[in-house]
Amino acid sequence: MFMKRSTRNMLAALIVMIASAGMIWAGGDQENSGTAKSSNGEDDVIVLQMFYPVQVGGPLTKLIEKLASDFHSVNPTIVVEPIYTGNYDDTVVKIQTAIQGNTPPDLFLSLATQRFSLVSSDSIIPLDDLIAMDGGDEYINDFLPGFMEDSFVDGKIWSIPFQRSTQIIYYNKDAFKEAGLDPETPPKNWDELVAYSQKLVKKDAAGNVIRWGVGLAQQSGSAQWQFGGFCLENSKNGENLMSDDGKKVFFNTPENIEALQFQIDLQQKYEVMPKGIVQWTDLPGAFIEGKYGIIYHTTGNLANISKNATFDFGTGFMPGNKRYGAPTGGGNFYITKGISRERQEAAWKFIRFATSPERLAQWNIDTGYVAPRASSFETSIMKNYYGELPQAEVAKEQLKYAKPELTTYDSARIWRIFNDNYQAAIIGDLTAKEALDKAQAEASQVLKRFQ
Repeated sequence: MFMKRSTRNMLAALIVMIASAGMIWAGGDQENSGTAKSSNGEDDVIVLQMFYPVQVGGPLTKLIEKLASDFHSVNPTIVVEPIYTGNYDDTVVKIQTAIQGNTPPDLFLSLATQRFSLVSSDSIIPLDDLIAMDGGDEYINDFLPGFMEDSFVDGKIWSIPFQRSTQIIYYNKDAFKEAGLDPETPPKNWDELVAYSQKLVKKDAAGNVIRWGVGLAQQSGSAQWQFGGFCLENSKNGENLMSDDGKKVFFNTPENIEALQFQIDLQQKYEVMPKGIVQWTDLPGAFIEGKYGIIYHTTGNLANISKNATFDFGTGFMPGNKRYGAPTGGGNFYITKGISRERQEAAWKFIRFATSPERLAQWNIDTGYVAPRASSFETSIMKNYYGELPQAEVAKEQLKYAKPELTTYDSARIWRIFNDNYQAAIIGDLTAKEALDKAQAEASQVLKRFQ
């Protein structure tokens, strides 16, 4: 239902008053609020809607709302209204629905992997002109290459890194000691992963497993992320699952088939992890409860684990095989196409505010997401953080081995193809080779129209 202009202005004015009190409203779906008068009735205020997801544990909604409130306190003519849209998958659907319904948000946080699809659907604007007007090369060159590389399509910049992550391992040092393992030395390769995990498995008197050696998620939407890291580790020269232009996939190489078979073997041959599909969202809580000795998970859960684990824990690189490798992930800022230039510039002003070195450093500390700017690591707050929580340094150190996760045109469909076939192999309906051959054929057919 569309609101009359007077009603929308009254709503916008109310939002401004709430924002001034530090209580940004994060309500549900409604038409863009447009502009309004400030509480003193003098200045026009632009009210921007921003969709954002939460994919990890912790109070990120409150942090986002505070970021918007802090921005308004120094930019009184702009209000950013954060609207929580679920996890990343939910957010993609809601963004597409809002755009198709002509009620798009002004800006949004979404996966960097969405860039090809968002460009091809003409849903976002390139940011090069806004960057040139405000920051230029000095700003953009400060972003870490491992994160910045997946902001480009056809030589243009379409998004700005914000809540970025890579996958690492978390391990229970107390469980390591109990199993006779060195608590300061996590597994460095696949052979050690198997050996350590076998020692970490713990059973009760009846033979029931009460602690698994390792946890690795295979649920839809997460499998392609963790699997990408295994493929990088097993590739000849660090080849990824897809081409840099997002138009081809390389699922069924011999190296990738071997990587999938290794993951199947962790369940079926070595029996160091639960059989079947392990849920991404279940792993951090189960790890905190002592049900796993090692888990693979995002750096974005570091804050959650460090605050809630009752045991001493460590972090490490994803154990390598031929080499180290890891996928990057997480969300970037995008600006929606079709809004006025004035609103574009207001949205850009917020993005610049949110991606200052100090605020990214604080976001890193509060959430565990990796600050994507080099200068953030030179701030005093970040140096103090590493001193207090040295486990956090692993994420930055591993970035030199990391590459973007599976990123293509029509990404949602390609992810679904990969995940469906991958899961069929995990539960035993297909062999590793059958699954990846099938995924390769189906994905290649979808991507033909983009070549």
